[in-house]
Amino acid sequence: MIQTRALIDTLKKVLREQRITYAAVAQHLELSEASVKRMFASCNMTLSRLEQICDLAQLSLTELAGLNQAKPEPLTQLTPDQEEELLADPKLLLAAFMTLNNWQVEEIVETFDITEPELIQRLARLDRLRIIELKPGNRVRRLVARNFTWRKDGPVQAYFERSVKQHFLNSRFSRDTDHLRFMGGRLSDQSLARMRQAIERLTVEFDDMVEADASLPHEQKTGVGAVFAIRPWELPAFSSLRRKN
Repeated sequence: MIQTRALIDTLKKVLREQRITYAAVAQHLELSEASVKRMFASCNMTLSRLEQICDLAQLSLTELAGLNQAKPEPLTQLTPDQEEELLADPKLLLAAFMTLNNWQVEEIVETFDITEPELIQRLARLDRLRIIELKPGNRVRRLVARNFTWRKDGPVQAYFERSVKQHFLNSRFSRDTDHLRFMGGRLSDQSLARMRQAIERLTVEFDDMVEADASLPHEQKTGVGAVFAIRPWELPAFSSLRRKN
C-alpha cells in the first residue's frame, strides 16, 4: 500500500505539473470527477486505470516508476537555522509558503508585490534548501514529504501561531465562506484519543482537497486557513467559581 501510494503521489505531481485536472482525467476515463477524486484519495486504482491515466500524461508505466524511484528522500522538517533563514526574508517565506501550496510562479507575481527575478532568486534559495526543485522554465517540484510540518517548537510555527491569535481569530466569521464552531463537553481519555484521530483524518482530507484543486485555474481558488484544535480547557469565568478544597 505504501508503494502504491508513493506511485500515485508521483502521478499526481506529474498531472499537476502538466496542468491536467481531475475533470480532464474523468473525461478521459469516462467516469465522474467525484469517482476519480475518490480513486486518487483511496489509492484504489487498477493497473489498467493507472496505465490509462499515464497515457493521458504521455507517460509510460516504466517512466512513472522511474520518476518514483528517482525521487530524493522527501523532507519532513527543516532545521531551526533553515527556518530562521526563511523568517529573515519575508519574500523567501512567501515563496516557500506559496509554492508548498501549489501556487505557480506567474500566479505569485500577479498577486503579490514581488518581481519575477526576485521570486526566481528566492526559489533558487529554496532549491538549495532542498524544499523544492527548480526546473527549466521556472517550473517547481516540491520535495517535501506528504507529512511535512514546521518544527513544533520552532520559529516558523511560533510565527504562524502569533498570526493565528492576532489576525486569523480576530474575525466575526460572518461571511458565507467562513465557518466557526466552538463546542465544550466532558470526554474520557479514550474519546479524546478518538477526537485527535478524527482531527488527523480531517487534515489529510484537507490536504487531499488542496492536491485535487491544484491544477484548477488561479481565479477559481481562494486562499483559506483552517485551525483544528482540541485541549482540556474551561472558561476562566467558570474556573474562578470552582470550590477551593
